[in-house]
Amino acid sequence: MELREKQGWPRALIGLAARLPWWLGLGLAVISYVGLHHLAQKPAGAGQPGQMEGLVVSAVAHGLALAGQYLLPLFFGTGALLSAFRRGKAARLHAAAASRADALDAMSWQEFEILVGEYFRRQGYGVLDNGGGGADGGVDVVLHSDEGSHLVQCKHWRALRVGVQPVRELYGVMAAHGAAGGFVVTSGEFTEDAVRFADGLSLRLINGSALLRGIRAQAGSCPAATRPAGLSTPDCPVCGAPMVLRQARSGANAGKQFWGCSRYAQDRCRGTRELD
Repeated sequence: MELREKQGWPRALIGLAARLPWWLGLGLAVISYVGLHHLAQKPAGAGQPGQMEGLVVSAVAHGLALAGQYLLPLFFGTGALLSAFRRGKAARLHAAAASRADALDAMSWQEFEILVGEYFRRQGYGVLDNGGGGADGGVDVVLHSDEGSHLVQCKHWRALRVGVQPVRELYGVMAAHGAAGGFVVTSGEFTEDAVRFADGLSLRLINGSALLRGIRAQAGSCPAATRPAGLSTPDCPVCGAPMVLRQARSGANAGKQFWGCSRYAQDRCRGTRELD
C-alpha cells in the first residue's frame, strides 16, 4: 500500500499539470525549482544550538529541498508537455470536425471528449477535463466562467440515442456540487424524454449535428460559405436532408468532389449525388 502511494503522487502531480494550460504547468516547474533551490542552498541543520528538534526538522527540510528542486520541476514539466500535446491534438480534431461530416464517427470516445473541451474553450470557458480517465466517468469536462462552474457529460454513442437517465444523473451531480449549469453532448441524438426533462432547466443538450454546426461556425468553415457561388444545395435522395460537399479520399474517384448527406454522422445515411 505504501509503495502504491509513493508511485501515485508523482502521477497525480503530472496529471494536475497536464490538465492545466501548458504555460501554467511550465510556470509551476520554474517556480518550484527556484523556491526549492533557494532552500537547498542553505546549510543543513541551521538553527540555534541545543534545539535538537529544530535541527532535525531543518535537516529533513533540507533533504526534501535537495531532491524536490529536481523532481517537482520534472513532474510539472512533463505535465506541461502533455498539456501542449493535448492542445495540439484538440486543434487537429477541431479542424477535422469542421471540414468532414463523418469526423465524429471516426473518433474514439477519448478524442470526442478532447474535441468537446476544445469546443467550449473556444467559447471562452476555462476547461478542466478528466484526462481520459474512463469511458463513462459521470462528469467528463468541468467548465469555469464568471457565472460559476458548468459540468459536461460526453456521450460518444453512434447507434443508440441518449435517453433521459444520463441527463437525470448529470442534473443530480449539478445539484450536489452547486454547479451553475451543465451540458450533455452526444455525437448522435437525444430521445424525446431526455429533451422534455432538460426543458426549462439550466441543462443544455447538444446533439451531433448541433455540435458540428457550432464547430464549423468557430472555424468559419460552414459548407454554405465554402461551396462555389451560385451552386445550390440539393436534398438527399434517401432521407431528404440537406447535402454537403465532400471529397473522395480513396478509390477511383479520389480527389473528386460529390454531394453527401449531412446526416451521415448521425443516422449513417449514405445518400449521395454527383456534382454537376
